[in-house]
Amino acid sequence: MQLRYSFRLSPTPGQRTALAQAFGCARVVYNDAIAAREAARAEGRKAPSMAELSAMLITQAKRTPQRAWLGEVSAVVLQQSLRDVGAAYSAFFASLKGERKGPKIGPPAFKSRKDNRQSIRFTKNARWKITDKGRLALPGVGEVPVRWSRTLPSTPSSVTVIKDAAGRYFASFVIETDPPPTCAPLRIPRACPPSASTSA
Repeated sequence: MQLRYSFRLSPTPGQRTALAQAFGCARVVYNDAIAAREAARAEGRKAPSMAELSAMLITQAKRTPQRAWLGEVSAVVLQQSLRDVGAAYSAFFASLKGERKGPKIGPPAFKSRKDNRQSIRFTKNARWKITDKGRLALPGVGEVPVRWSRTLPSTPSSVTVIKDAAGRYFASFVIETDPPPTCAPLRIPRACPPSASTSA
């Protein structure tokens, strides 16, 4: 089981620019993946695998003038976009087969730069961390101030950075709860920021 803990972020103007770039790159890879899968379907070909999409839309794309700027953001963020597309298609097919609970859902849709909500996800592979000063250090972005409202019960497995429709930024941490989370003494400086800070 997983729990989510969300806290308000206060990025600097430079960090907001870096986050905007990461949001944009993640969106482009997401849309390119949908386009590639739909092109394969239209041509009667098998849907490209995750490895094929990664090679084509990230590794090879970075070497082209049209997509060279993908190399300026964390590769983990781009890989997560591909995984999100895969998960969206899996949910769609499960819905068609009646294997998914709830109302029927449609196929994944292209994302727009005008969407009210933007998000990117960093896993452990991205080497993000919570610093001793309680800031969220993100690759390609820097150490972003966090408004901690409570302590984290254990080291998070991932963090999603969100910009909402009102232009506010949040960090959503995923905490594994099995076995029950605890704060080991050696992890306190990094995993459990001080609770005596501003409420989110």
